[in-house]
Amino acid sequence: MKIIECPRDAMQGIKNIIPTELKIRYLQQLLTVGFHTLDFGSYVSAKAIPQMADTPQVLEALDLADTFTKLLAIVANIRGAEQAAAQEKISYLGFPLSLSETFQQRNTRKSITEAFSELARIQEICTRQSKTLITYLSMGFGNPYQEPWNAEIVINLVQKLANLGVQIISLSDTVGVAQPADIQYLFRHLIPAFPQMEFGAHLHVQPLNWQQKIEAALAAGCSRFDGALKGFGGCPLAGDNLTGNVATENLVTYFENYGVPLKLNKKAFETALTLAGTVFTS
Repeated sequence: MKIIECPRDAMQGIKNIIPTELKIRYLQQLLTVGFHTLDFGSYVSAKAIPQMADTPQVLEALDLADTFTKLLAIVANIRGAEQAAAQEKISYLGFPLSLSETFQQRNTRKSITEAFSELARIQEICTRQSKTLITYLSMGFGNPYQEPWNAEIVINLVQKLANLGVQIISLSDTVGVAQPADIQYLFRHLIPAFPQMEFGAHLHVQPLNWQQKIEAALAAGCSRFDGALKGFGGCPLAGDNLTGNVATENLVTYFENYGVPLKLNKKAFETALTLAGTVFTS
């Protein structure tokens, strides 16, 4: 089981700028917990996402000497990909590719066709720089824009990504519209159909429906889950009310009760959970 902690997603929609030193302190603590990956920052327009403008400074300060956790940075264009790929500390680059034309334009100011072309170039950059590209299929379970969506559209896009050599795809419920039946159907079809690829779940949820969604993904064979402590998060460019991430503490409790070994440092986890209360009220 891989748990990807996403403080970047939790922070990006907060209007009050979190002090850089507090971000560094929080991320350094998260690196001691034992998560598989830490989605720590993004190389995107500071005008679009002001909260992430200090990502280079944050990265420089992080000490990776005593952690097995890998760093992931989100990019939205070639320039950002080149900047992130040049950083030795970063292992993964994440790129949002939408199944919604409306959201792709809002998020990256490109059409899906243009974004796919850019993704292909970013995949080449990752290969050249020994990084791994993670493609986030945003609006992967539907969208609020009354645009066409069905499982076949998702599967066809995954096939195109497979043809590019993309290794990791995270299906993203960007605004929390996913139904458990759709989650289960997609993972049950995608995982056996593309054995060379790894599929993850990046689910945005309401407090009363998170467990049904996690249960559906787990039952269908998903073993990669994104979360954020305290359940903060949401894309400020989606036009929604920042529907939060799955709270990591809920994921941990659920998987432990289910008998899934996580190998997390519980003391470090509790310290990070306490510190999150300071970060998100600053």
